[in-house]
Amino acid sequence: MDREWNPWHGCHKYSAGCANCYVYRWDESVGRDASHVYKTRDFDLPLRRGRDGRWKLEGGTVYTCFTSDFLVEEADAWRAEAFAMMRARPDLRFFFITKRILRLASLLPDDWGEGWENVAIGCTCEDQRAADERLPEFLRLPIRERTVICEPLLGPIDLSTYLDGRIAQVVAGGESGDGARVCNYEWVLGLRRCCEETGTAFHFKQTGAKFLKDGRLYRVPRKDQLSQARKANIDLAAGELYTETT
Repeated sequence: MDREWNPWHGCHKYSAGCANCYVYRWDESVGRDASHVYKTRDFDLPLRRGRDGRWKLEGGTVYTCFTSDFLVEEADAWRAEAFAMMRARPDLRFFFITKRILRLASLLPDDWGEGWENVAIGCTCEDQRAADERLPEFLRLPIRERTVICEPLLGPIDLSTYLDGRIAQVVAGGESGDGARVCNYEWVLGLRRCCEETGTAFHFKQTGAKFLKDGRLYRVPRKDQLSQARKANIDLAAGELYTETT
């Protein structure tokens, strides 16, 4: 069963993709300052056991630090301990997403080697500028499993020079919330074509609140954004070639 672990909460905005951050929306709705980064009471969740002696987290993927950025500067004092908990639980697959991939090399544990088999990392690239800045470093780093997250997708992105077999999957999605920026379906299909040509897995996660397709702008309610993306039926499994669906 997949679970979530947020060892710390809060983040300061880093790039264009952060403008309408969902964490900021959540925190503002309860009068909290999302730019304040703090260690949560679930910090040691991977090491907790129930009364029966079983782990609180068992099996599957642990989505890690999804209410912050695992590499945010304010958490530097806590990260080594978080990595140590990942090391202690090789039975779990930890997955975190970051915009700050340029920081990772200096923050890796001494025994990281070619990457830990139970840690997968996603690098967010919201536009071509972000992709060209972050992906060369993402590919240089010793990581066992890499995912590129193009969400919120803010423009066309050409990933053809980066999909050389070292990236397991590309995920695309639009932006949600008030003030969401437009996601153009042509940008999504462009990413899919890059994946199709290289045999890379592709997942269209969500349309976003403002979705442009065939010259028409759709305003999609939050509850329908994931299901509408599924209805497009354009996901690709690794190494699998599909005819483009429009």
